[in-house]
Amino acid sequence: MSPPPRSVVILGGGTAGWMTANLLQQRWGEQGTKITLIESSAIGIIGVGEGSTPQLKAFFDKLGIAEAEWMPRCNATYKAGIEFADWSDQPGYERYFHPFPTDVDGFTQGKFFYSTRARRTGRDMPAHPDPFFLQTRIAREGLAPLAPANFPFFVSYGYHFDAHLIGAFLRDFGTAKGIEHVDARIASVELNDIGDVAALVAEDGRRFEADFFVDASGFRAAIIEGALKEPHLPFAENLFNDSAVVTPTPLPADGIQACTRSIAKSAGWIWNIPLTNRIGNGYVYSSRYIDRDAAATELRAHLGLSEDAEVRHLQMKCGRVDRTWVRNCLAVGLSQGFLEPLEATALHVVINTAESFLEAWETGRRDEFNALIARRYEGIRDYLVCHYRTAQRRDTDYWRDATSNDRLSDSLKGVITAWFTGADLEQEVARQNIGNVYTAMSWHCMLAGYGNFPKQEMLKPPGPDVTPIDMTEVSRFVDGCAMNFPPLAQALERLKEPA
Repeated sequence: MSPPPRSVVILGGGTAGWMTANLLQQRWGEQGTKITLIESSAIGIIGVGEGSTPQLKAFFDKLGIAEAEWMPRCNATYKAGIEFADWSDQPGYERYFHPFPTDVDGFTQGKFFYSTRARRTGRDMPAHPDPFFLQTRIAREGLAPLAPANFPFFVSYGYHFDAHLIGAFLRDFGTAKGIEHVDARIASVELNDIGDVAALVAEDGRRFEADFFVDASGFRAAIIEGALKEPHLPFAENLFNDSAVVTPTPLPADGIQACTRSIAKSAGWIWNIPLTNRIGNGYVYSSRYIDRDAAATELRAHLGLSEDAEVRHLQMKCGRVDRTWVRNCLAVGLSQGFLEPLEATALHVVINTAESFLEAWETGRRDEFNALIARRYEGIRDYLVCHYRTAQRRDTDYWRDATSNDRLSDSLKGVITAWFTGADLEQEVARQNIGNVYTAMSWHCMLAGYGNFPKQEMLKPPGPDVTPIDMTEVSRFVDGCAMNFPPLAQALERLKEPA
């Protein structure tokens, strides 16, 4: 077991920097490691994406932070999954829900897998994912994914939140635990004779030395790319989107649901994220297919806003650094890489990176760690690319190019081939050992949700060799499970009550 470094300096705050600082402080702080986070109040944070996967709950649980402590302060709501709309023009498949997993999925998931395979091989079987999963019902009925004590099954969930506020919360929590917080603008990075980082030098001349450094400086990647010259690997060949235009809107009068929405548009997609005080909206698009003014017009039109409604424009750099841990520097957040927020994986990658780094440090397995993180990025990338490659719309140049793009990894080719040849997709995911990034359930939901099946007129009745699925029984089971969950509005109000 390698002893921890005596000192760590983190360049950059925001959610990624403060998450990493808190995880390092928890593991190394009591062993004497001094952790310092440097950020400049003159430099803003990107704040793109205000949703998470269930890993964020595990992060707060690990730090011992109750939901009532952070959620009201960050205008947070619960998230049972993501609804995708208008990615397909196939009748009956205009929208589908990608649910977060629950223990009770085991009662219906097998039926869903069986039915989709029968439909892929030409049988007229019900194969849309929505009726089969509890989380879909929870979101659609305005419930919260909070299992009561009398429902003894695990239900995972994520959150929606204000990215600026969650960074501030983690800053306050971390400094109270002993993390030193410095407001400074770093002008340069000093390397020593062997090429390691020796110090960060501020504009006012202050030098910050440490044994180890964390680069959380955003797209600037000041240490990992700027000083250490680690190559950046772009993803533009099969993830076209490089821009976003964002604006908030008021909460709807009929309330919110526990889900993110992704609505496909002419050159990308629009996110819709409900907080307790507003709806966050953003159009993620490719500047190769639409300019910023036209994208802003399309977003305003979608939201029913006036032509002069204020919007904010952002640039995105999809890709990753070749290695995440180089010499005495670890890159996290946007310095490490960026995958568009279609599946809200940004914080998931930060948490996984920090936790895996701590394990790798103690065991001395830097190369294995770098390979692990690279595989996770590539695995998420494959799933995102599959959204575009198997979407069922061809109405614009953007969608015609996205759905015909053949710059696919061998792994993704294997998944797509298994689906369209009627093979066992669950077995293929297991064979490739990629289920730790996206499970077989996730792959089935996407591919089935877009209606990737033979045309209706080509389907035959199931026949005696196919076991029919009793959808009435499936609905009865899912309905009965959903009756255990509280209304979302009620659950959010309870968070405000005194302990």
